[in-house]
Amino acid sequence: MVAIVVFLCTSKLHAQQLGINDTITSQAIVFEGDTIPMKTLEYVFLYSRLNTTQMSAAAKYNRLRNAVYVTYPYARRAGAVMNDINEKLINVKEKENRKKYIKSREKELKKEFSDPLTNLSVYQGKVLMKLINRETGNNCYEIIKEYKGGFTARMYQTVAFFFSTDLKQTYNPTTNDAVIEKIVKEVQRMYGYNEQPHSKVM
Repeated sequence: MVAIVVFLCTSKLHAQQLGINDTITSQAIVFEGDTIPMKTLEYVFLYSRLNTTQMSAAAKYNRLRNAVYVTYPYARRAGAVMNDINEKLINVKEKENRKKYIKSREKELKKEFSDPLTNLSVYQGKVLMKLINRETGNNCYEIIKEYKGGFTARMYQTVAFFFSTDLKQTYNPTTNDAVIEKIVKEVQRMYGYNEQPHSKVM
């Protein structure tokens, strides 16, 4: 198929007298010796109906995506505070002084997160725990144990069990949590978030 440009004019004499708007430019193809006008049609998109399995997978993904969008800002802010606490505690060895400092920062966390977090669903809470692990490098059991003691951590772990979750769950962006990680990157690009460093509880 060879594309050519066809110039329509009456004669060489008349062509010299024609203006810029008197010449029509058109694309054409030569097919079996005949010159045929050629046009490129607009794209036509065809969609098929989703089957039951596909609809279920789409609903599951949308639910997870919504949960990440809702909870990531909280996890990011909580992670920043917890990482700051962990860094400060590195040089605090006395148990009583550590407790005193943690209690002072606990008020900050409660003031900022008590109301919004009570409005989260159980599912969103599970996603939040994953994201806190992502932002701090610690699972929620380790955080509670450090800040509130081993007994409280075990008690919360028991409660979590009845909600079919685990405070000790970890975050693995390359395997189990690859989809969450993909959505987190999407949120970061959309809102201009940068990765923040994290430090484990001591």
